[in-house]
Amino acid sequence: MRVGVSLSSTSFKNDPYTGTCELIERARVANQAKLDLLSLGDHHLTPVNYFQNVPMLGRLMAEWNSGPVGCLFLLPLWNPVLVAEQVGTLAALTQSTFVIQTGVGDGQDTFEAMGADLKPRGRVLEESITEIKAIFERRGVTGNPDLQVNPIPEQKVEWWIGASTSINGIQRAAIMGDAWYAAPFLNPAKAEELLTHYLQACDERGKEPRPVIRKDVIILEDGDKAAEMGSQIIQRGYRGMKSDAVIVGNPIQAAEQLLPFKDMGSQMSHEMHEHSARRDA
Repeated sequence: MRVGVSLSSTSFKNDPYTGTCELIERARVANQAKLDLLSLGDHHLTPVNYFQNVPMLGRLMAEWNSGPVGCLFLLPLWNPVLVAEQVGTLAALTQSTFVIQTGVGDGQDTFEAMGADLKPRGRVLEESITEIKAIFERRGVTGNPDLQVNPIPEQKVEWWIGASTSINGIQRAAIMGDAWYAAPFLNPAKAEELLTHYLQACDERGKEPRPVIRKDVIILEDGDKAAEMGSQIIQRGYRGMKSDAVIVGNPIQAAEQLLPFKDMGSQMSHEMHEHSARRDA
């Protein structure tokens, strides 16, 4: 089982500089721990400080040499040519695999603010993936070989396609992606149920399945303190999650809570992705 970290870009500090320094320190610690992946998310219109993924990831990569790097782009909100350019530059900062994490996104207000249409987001996602892959294969922008993006990644680029409980989304991950990027709110029972659909879709297409699951975590040396903190944030409605979806406790307790997901993944993959909402050594 592999464990990476998607660092939370949210900061409740009034001073943005202090917030970025703390984020940089977490990336440094993740590198020292030799985690298997460093990535950042994609969010807009936030009530508190949220450091945007591309510039922040570029800075964090100066602290990271442990392995692959990933970045979430909710492609229906992005121009695919711009994403190809941003990924090309980010990938030039590392020789490791670059992971493009993506999904349909949500939120009418966010889509309107970004000049995007919520309704056709599934189709737009698929079109954007196809376009970016074509650019990286040197087939040109919109199929025109005279219109090229430079630089493009020289190393392997993986596509982790997110899908929550949508069967169509899970099938999309099997068809177009290298991995199904499962939602963090899934408890073991629901994850196992949806995994069946993913395995079937991969089997029908002769593809090697690769489930990657995100989990929000609160890990403290004091497991009781972590449990208390977790209970408080769940009661406040943290991301609409229930207590059985969040990994909470000391390191040993957290590892035990991850075991059911490892057992599911061991049938086809030994990789798991951990989304870190908050981590305190």
